[in-house]
Amino acid sequence: MNRGTTGHYLPISTVGESARAFVPAPLPPHPDVELDEDLGALLDAASTALGRLDGISIVLPDPDLFLYTYVRQEAVLSSQIEGTQSSLSDLLRHELDGTPAGLMDDVTEVSCYVDAMQHGLELLRTGQPISLRMMCEIHGRLLAHGRGSGKQPGEFRRSQNWIGGSRPGNARFVPPPPDEVMNCMGALEKFIHNDPVRTRPLLKAALTHVQFETIHPFLDGNGRLGRLLITFLLCAEGVLRQPMLYLSLHFKQHRDEYYRLLQHVRETGDWESWLRFFLEGVIFTSAKAMSTATRLLALFKEDHNRLTGESATVLRLHQWMQRHPISSATAAGEKLGVSHPTANRALKKMTDLGVLKEITGGDYARLYAYSGYLDILNDFEGAR
Repeated sequence: MNRGTTGHYLPISTVGESARAFVPAPLPPHPDVELDEDLGALLDAASTALGRLDGISIVLPDPDLFLYTYVRQEAVLSSQIEGTQSSLSDLLRHELDGTPAGLMDDVTEVSCYVDAMQHGLELLRTGQPISLRMMCEIHGRLLAHGRGSGKQPGEFRRSQNWIGGSRPGNARFVPPPPDEVMNCMGALEKFIHNDPVRTRPLLKAALTHVQFETIHPFLDGNGRLGRLLITFLLCAEGVLRQPMLYLSLHFKQHRDEYYRLLQHVRETGDWESWLRFFLEGVIFTSAKAMSTATRLLALFKEDHNRLTGESATVLRLHQWMQRHPISSATAAGEKLGVSHPTANRALKKMTDLGVLKEITGGDYARLYAYSGYLDILNDFEGAR
């Protein structure tokens, strides 16, 4: 559908040349999104998929076992969309004992994403609504360290930015001028709070994401924060109790289509095509997350049975590795309250039994990975 542009252009002059910046109209879209039979059925299917995903968080014996790595996997995937190269294993090693210099910037960015997500979820748990103040606070966490730390963390931009190209004149897209950002973001905040109309949570999350990316209110970190907002909205609306939706996986696997559709909405007002893409992603990633949780539970049970009859330290170590699938003897010993030699023996026993793998290949400062666990999580990113 082509309704025409979803906003208007303003002439600007910046970095020595003239260009046109796009100012989006406030949400909801006008005319309204057309929920025909097919799109309505897709919305219902996505809502059902999210309900099932939320339900599994209730029946899991210990949801925190999964959330620790789920949050980190989402952080890795979202950051990879922006071009970082670090993996989940890199992040876990960084959290355990630091990071090789070549990966420091990438892993620092992912680590900040984890902190930003956890901080935002904690604010929601304390009853704070999603607001511009909250967005700025979370953005401050997101860019606290690493490459974006010098780009006004926690502050809406005061200068013009652009997407693609070397300057505004050859950019793929030029967001609103800085003096329009507060008006645009204020209107978005009202929409999030159901002003002027109440909007179904999944539709609200989908529309808000496009609007936020279009406004591009910060100098850096807009893509990552825009994807975080999807999770925050679904949790704030009570659709999800826990952040178990890996929607960044869908965006990463279809990165070109993701960026194309964001621009397509701005140019044509075809919100329906974006909604189909978004809802298909919700259905796909919800099913993937449920499958992953089921496989992990089966792995934990199988390995527990394999370790039956071993020492109490080995059994406790297995529980520890379910939460932290990469560990050292020092970290394990401190967590379990046992000596370094005792932790070493337990790690070696689990390695001999095929539960763990030693991943450093050295005689000192060895690291051990719960390889079956990481294999399942890495398989989550596999082909559709």
